[in-house]
Order: sequence, then C-alpha cells, then structure tokens
Amino acid sequence: RKALNHELSKLFNEMWDADINRLMPGKDYTIDLQGKAGAAQQGDNTVQDNAARHLFHNVNEERLKSIKTFATFISLLDNYETSTGIAEVVTPEEIVENNCFLDAILATEVMKLAHEYLLKKNLAKPKLADFKYQLYDIWFQLYARKEGDRPDSCGFEHVFVGETRRGKQILGLHNWVQFYLQEKRNQIDYKGYVARKNKTRPDKDDQVLSIQFSWKGSVKPIGSTFIGVSPEFEFALYTVIFLLAEERVTRETVKIEEYELQMVVCRHGRHIGTAYPVLLSNNSE
Repeated sequence: RKALNHELSKLFNEMWDADINRLMPGKDYTIDLQGKAGAAQQGDNTVQDNAARHLFHNVNEERLKSIKTFATFISLLDNYETSTGIAEVVTPEEIVENNCFLDAILATEVMKLAHEYLLKKNLAKPKLADFKYQLYDIWFQLYARKEGDRPDSCGFEHVFVGETRRGKQILGLHNWVQFYLQEKRNQIDYKGYVARKNKTRPDKDDQVLSIQFSWKGSVKPIGSTFIGVSPEFEFALYTVIFLLAEERVTRETVKIEEYELQMVVCRHGRHIGTAYPVLLSNNSE
C-alpha cells in the first residue's frame, strides 16, 4: 500500500469542510445497510441477495433539487446510452446542460480550492473560462472505450452514470445520486454491503461504502462510492488527482475525515477513464 499522501489529504479535508452542499446522514437521507453481500464474480447473475430493501431508505429530494450543483448534475444523468459500442450522440441541449453543470460547480468553494491548488502546480489555466474548457475536455469529451469502436464513452458517463459492456459487465457507476435515482426506478438492486477483511459492518452514517448490486441484468460484485457528498466534491478530487498524474493508473492513499481511502484514477489519453474511492479502513474500528 502506498504511503499516505499528506498534501492531498490536507487539500481534500479542506474541500470536505467547504462542501456545504453535502447531504447529512440521518438528516437529509437515511440508508438501510441490511445484510453482508455474498461472494460474486463480475456478471454472475445468480448471486445471493442479502438485502431485500433498497439501500436508500429515503432522500430529501426537495433539498437535492434546490441545490444548483445537484439539480444541474441530475439533468445530465439521462444524456447517455449506457451500452458501450453504441456511439453517443451529443445534442446541442446536452452541451448546454454540461456547461450549466460546470458553471454551477465552478461557483463553489470546493472547486475554487481545487483550482487554486492546481494553479500553484501550474496544472490549470488561471482564467475560469479556460479552466472550465479544460474540465470539459477531461470529463465530457467523447472517446471509444475499445480501440476502433465509435466514440461511445466519456469520463463523466463512466464514473457518474455507469455503462454496461455486452450486457454482462457493469462499468463505473460510482455515484450515490445516480444509484439512488436508479434504485427508485427499480433499475438497481442493492445486494448488500461488502465488509473489509476483519472489519465489522459499516455504520448508517458512513459516507464511503463498498456495496454489491445488480443493474441492467449484470452484477457488480463490489463498487465503492461516496455517499451524500456533492457532485463538485467528487469532481474536484478526481480532477486534481488526474491532473497531477502522468501514468495510466494512479492510486493515492489519502485520509479524508475518518476514512482512509485509496483514490483510483485511470486515464484514457487526455480524458478520465475511471475514478473511484477504495475504502481501506476507518479509525472508528
């Protein structure tokens, strides 16, 4: 395991504290962890379901929709064709929605902290308009997941919306809002939490979880996700790590709040391939 990155931990904790749009467990939403997930392979459809109910017992949607970054984020979730290999068509309306979302997050303290930090490292353009263009390219520019395919994917779709490959594999989908909305439509079936080695069960106020679920006919044996955080918080974390790194896959160990995490970011050329947190441990255990 890589040593703790103190510099990033400090920055990410400042962002955590500045994340005024974050929803609070027990107050703005409640989760229902239920049983521990069984062993599963990617695409294995016979897994045991150890959670009869939804993961999200309730979410204050009024609050969600009243926060500009969440509202503009939610409008992006239906813009994608989830099957890889099928070319994405980006309409002028969707381009407007992408820009509205970036404008909303760039107005937050969280993204300002990210921008300032990246400026010090000479990794971001000083003008906000140029920085926004940079973010657009990293997150929304389309590319082909596999060589030779049509442009069928982008970083935003993979990380926040989720994709499927040949109906057998779930790619990405590391965002709690998308999970909640899909669950509400009965598109996602939560199968239980994934406990770490020698660890007890997570708490209902944990804001990072490892979970197992099925979606569109496939099973994701383990997926990690932040819970309750704002879209700008995740966007800021992943963007910073992406711009700092040169290699194709980067793993940074950070401590955010009480959570010790390995932040994984993979690049696809100049764009984000995937990004997610892996829960290593937390102090309360």
